[in-house]
Amino acid sequence: MPLAIYALTIGSFGIGITEFVIMGLLPEVGSDMGVTLSQAGYLVSGYALGVMIGAPLMIGATGSMARKQVLLWLMVIFTIGNLACAMAPEYWSLLLARVVTSFAHGAFFGIGSVVATSLVPREKQASAIALMFTGLTLANVLGVPLGTWVGQLYGWRTTFVLVTVVGVLAVMTIGLLLPRDSRPSAAPSFASELRVLRQRQVLLGLGMTVFGFGGLFAVFTYIAPVLTGLAGFSAQAVSPILLVFGVGLVLGNWAGGKAADHRLMPTLIGTIALLMVCLFGFGWAMQSQVMAVIGVALLGVVSFATVPALQMRVLEKASAAPNLAAALNIGAFNLGNAIGAWLGGLVIDYGNGLPGLHYAAALMALVGLLLAVYSAALDKRSSPLLAKE
Repeated sequence: MPLAIYALTIGSFGIGITEFVIMGLLPEVGSDMGVTLSQAGYLVSGYALGVMIGAPLMIGATGSMARKQVLLWLMVIFTIGNLACAMAPEYWSLLLARVVTSFAHGAFFGIGSVVATSLVPREKQASAIALMFTGLTLANVLGVPLGTWVGQLYGWRTTFVLVTVVGVLAVMTIGLLLPRDSRPSAAPSFASELRVLRQRQVLLGLGMTVFGFGGLFAVFTYIAPVLTGLAGFSAQAVSPILLVFGVGLVLGNWAGGKAADHRLMPTLIGTIALLMVCLFGFGWAMQSQVMAVIGVALLGVVSFATVPALQMRVLEKASAAPNLAAALNIGAFNLGNAIGAWLGGLVIDYGNGLPGLHYAAALMALVGLLLAVYSAALDKRSSPLLAKE
């Protein structure tokens, strides 16, 4: 793979830490800021909604700029936003800083996905996307457990200072390794790119992402209290278990990319179905500490096995507007995250609490699975040759 893709991997590593580390620190942040656990969960939802809103806005605002320049500015925003999180004096300013930081997220992964696929042959494009997203998975193997441990030991603000340092490193590596002659980030006008939203298959692809992947966050947003409150682990055990989850992400992301390069839609349907099954069984896995660790590992594998296929599906169906479509799909990932976190909060506050989270999560994944099956059926209907196969 070209070195430029590894530069994008470093950027996605930093973004991955910012997105996921807050989940392991929700009890510490809530206690320090004087808010409830469900209110602290809004730091996850707020970030996710910021990604969804910021992605098309940033694509529209940077349409005439070269891709390398856009990616550098996005990482600068990311770095400043994390520094603001570390310095936030109270809850609302922290929430605002999280939203500002999130504005860089969707556009970075969207434009970065387009750059990654443009640097390799067609038969390696899903793997190129998977390599870029490896930074996100490695963040969960290394960055999130380390950030959670540091935050518990030295305070959650220290974690965001470390993420700020990663942001500075990402700016430097992208500046050095990304080709200088990157094409403009949006050749067609933003208004013409918006027309891609009229296409049913593009909307179905975005819907698969929202629900198929979003179910994960109905559970994972509250993973720290789930592990301590249901499975009986100590707070100090959360970081090592998150490390297990991160290893699962790396394996699932790699396997999903390889499978999607060969057969995209069967991979997509199969991985979402497996995710639904894992989410449904997660509540029972929490009744045993051994099964809890196994369940966390499996959840990591199957959840990120969906990612390359979901991103590739939208790029495939929106080839006339790749930048916006890819960014919108990243926004769809995070809209799913927000809905999942919000739905999980409702279950905690008004349902049967932490033990009921896996039901809500599996229901979201089921909706994504049904959308994927319907989308595949439309493919066969529009292609007689595919229908015969």
